Amino acid sequence: MSKDQLEILDCVGQFQLFPGTRFMGSKNKIIHSLWGYLNEIEFDSFLDVFAGSNVVSYFMKTHGKKVVTNDFMSVSHYTSKAIIENSTTLLSETDVLFLLNTPSEDSFVSTTFKDLYFTDEENQFLDQVRANIDLLDDEFKKAIAIASLTRACMKKRPRGIFTFIGQRYDDGRKDIRKSLKQHFIDNVEEFNNAVFDNGTRCAAHLGMAQQLNETADLVYLDPPYYSPKSDNDYVRRYHFVEGLARKWEGLEIQEHTITKKFKSYQSPFSKRESTFDAFHSLIESHKNSIIAISYSSNSIPTKEELTDILKEYKNDVEVHEIDHTYSFGTQSHKIGNKSNRVKEYLFIGK
Repeated sequence: MSKDQLEILDCVGQFQLFPGTRFMGSKNKIIHSLWGYLNEIEFDSFLDVFAGSNVVSYFMKTHGKKVVTNDFMSVSHYTSKAIIENSTTLLSETDVLFLLNTPSEDSFVSTTFKDLYFTDEENQFLDQVRANIDLLDDEFKKAIAIASLTRACMKKRPRGIFTFIGQRYDDGRKDIRKSLKQHFIDNVEEFNNAVFDNGTRCAAHLGMAQQLNETADLVYLDPPYYSPKSDNDYVRRYHFVEGLARKWEGLEIQEHTITKKFKSYQSPFSKRESTFDAFHSLIESHKNSIIAISYSSNSIPTKEELTDILKEYKNDVEVHEIDHTYSFGTQSHKIGNKSNRVKEYLFIGK
């Protein structure tokens, strides 16, 4: 076996070290099915316009592609920065000790979110570590630290979301019993292990898809799915970790809400009347690239409508149904509800 072949095998094995989460819409369970179709396309560069959990981009990086990511959520962006754009930098044991042991007078989390999601001691821990992260002198170390801290919060939290307060839905998982501090330490190790160099210059962007000025051989679109049967508001689910990533800078906390969420980001995919125009705009802006779109069967536009939109800009359009059925909802009244079950589609325009 040649040296090049061994290096490819090493990169593919690296994918097993991806620090996954139960992030809404993550393609972790169907990534190999997606690859079965995308692998038939010749491409060297890959643009992930809605990076989300980053599992698709990380997979592409392990396969030697030059990857560029984008997302409007900072919590997603810092993961991209930590393990997609970053190829060599690690957060050292000295760095971790600095974050854990350097006193801080910050108290925003302790004051604003008292008795909502974590204990007083855990809130103080978050205030201290987040303040100290800003004192690190390297952008990639900061990214690993923020990604580790936000993932620690999600793993410690029942269902990994922040749409409710207290410990409702506590299912006794070991992650819920583990301290937030230990979660952070463990996550730093996981993110460090996920850092590798695939020989290309990858990049991570933070912003709205409509303002992204990047291109690639293959452009992948996995936008929030608009559906009358479920909401696609990522901010509502992850507002706490998104705020923590940004230190709530420029965010308007809605004090009247029980969860102390902040005002959601405006997205054209959040409304039925604007999602069609949003698809037209995005596809037109990337019409010179091969376009792949992930979408679900109970979303709007429908399979037929999205196919027609793509055909306005591409001569060759394929639609594949991924052999995977899942449910948007995990609430007890939704489990087993056949009307809530959907199929995943992959649209490819060449």
